[in-house]
Amino acid sequence: MAATIITTEDLLEFKLELLEEIREMFNENRAMVMKKEWLKSTQVMDMLNISSGTLQKFRHNGTLSFTKIGGLIFYEADQIEKILLDNMVTNSKDK
Repeated sequence: MAATIITTEDLLEFKLELLEEIREMFNENRAMVMKKEWLKSTQVMDMLNISSGTLQKFRHNGTLSFTKIGGLIFYEADQIEKILLDNMVTNSKDK
């Protein structure tokens, strides 16, 4: 079996390539976070046809996570859609 010699320059080149790949992954992830759609409480209440009390209960019991900035509360649109899909009830009739 032939031995392969790795030089300091080889290691430096590998390091630079690895750092560049990590930077690219980080930037892609950051871009995905920035594309998220955020909804205000009134939008969520209209979407789900619920009252402000019910929305507060969902926040309190952990059904909906939220972000609070000052007096405004925001919800991720993707999370609300996922909760709706996860709790969808389909009626199937035996034929």
